[in-house]
Amino acid sequence: MIGINGTLALMVATAAGLTPPAASAQHAQHGTSVTRGADAGKRADTPATRAYRAANAKMHGAMDVAFTGDADADFMRAMIPHHEGAIAMAEIELRYGRDPAVRRLAAEVVATQRREIAEMRAWLARRETRK
Repeated sequence: MIGINGTLALMVATAAGLTPPAASAQHAQHGTSVTRGADAGKRADTPATRAYRAANAKMHGAMDVAFTGDADADFMRAMIPHHEGAIAMAEIELRYGRDPAVRRLAAEVVATQRREIAEMRAWLARRETRK
């Protein structure tokens, strides 16, 4: 059985247009990294695929924060858009996905990531008041 990290890695791989077998094999060998499948460009450009690509692009752009050298604050500021991207992908799953187990996981991702974003924003706000 694939754990939550493996499931998320496969969801990300699928969203990026990677073939699940290639993604699974690569994940098993090297953690969460994946390789592009030979037929990745041949897949149908579905509404879900377009939504995943848009969410991925938005997340990666937003994660490109101006790093300050303060590892704690930089982590928090970069992780907020990362978590927002996870929420966006989970919401796409909830809109287009059909597998009850994956939909349950997506709902859990939304709830967990929202809570963690609130914690990160609160931490950053406290940090700013101490300056």
